[in-house]
Amino acid sequence: MISVLIADDEKPALDELAFLLGHDERVGTVHRASSGTEAIRILTHEHVDAAFLDIHMPGLSGFDLARALARFEKRPALVFVTADEEGALEAFELAAVDYLLKPVRTERLERSLTRVIESLQTAPAASPAPRPEMIAVSIGGTTRMIRQSDVRYVQAQGDYARLHTDEASFLVRVPMSDLERRWADDGFVRIHRSYLVSLAHLSRLRLGAAMPSVTVGGAELPVSRRLLPALRELLDANRIRPGS
Repeated sequence: MISVLIADDEKPALDELAFLLGHDERVGTVHRASSGTEAIRILTHEHVDAAFLDIHMPGLSGFDLARALARFEKRPALVFVTADEEGALEAFELAAVDYLLKPVRTERLERSLTRVIESLQTAPAASPAPRPEMIAVSIGGTTRMIRQSDVRYVQAQGDYARLHTDEASFLVRVPMSDLERRWADDGFVRIHRSYLVSLAHLSRLRLGAAMPSVTVGGAELPVSRRLLPALRELLDANRIRPGS
């Protein structure tokens, strides 16, 4: 069972979230704070595994609180709870585990707790593990966070990029060139002007064929002649030899 903190300046929202968390068998202690300052005081004196933070609070906002927590030796897993979809990108930049929109639904909160527990289980005892990069995506008017590690490949679509996972594909308003630069150290490589792929998910190579290609996430993608030498060099450096 985990210990959680919830911070919200609106008492009805605080009570509702405390009620929902209290009925999940995975949650033990629930600490309540009606301001960012009160939350800091609790976090200084109590062991807390996860913090569910409202973004818009007087004084210290949820984002201000998250930045303050970055100085803690062991920071709790962060989940932002808000009625504002516009903050999803900043939440992702602050390494939030999840981003919940009000009113919070029981099944959505259950999934969020699962993500929190997974993040805690992967952290070594001595120090917190680096949190996986999260990407904010919009689906049917709601915002969801997906893990970068779940992305098999990225497809360029004008000023947008489509992220392909095993589950589905998601359109984000981020140029392919930005993702190529940001994700280069995380095993993503440009194979074509339209495709960026995860080396970890390559399953088949056909680099010596008349039309070179790679297979990733069940999709066969073309490799441009211009980028082929760099891809070969990277594969050799990483000793990657998927079946041909």
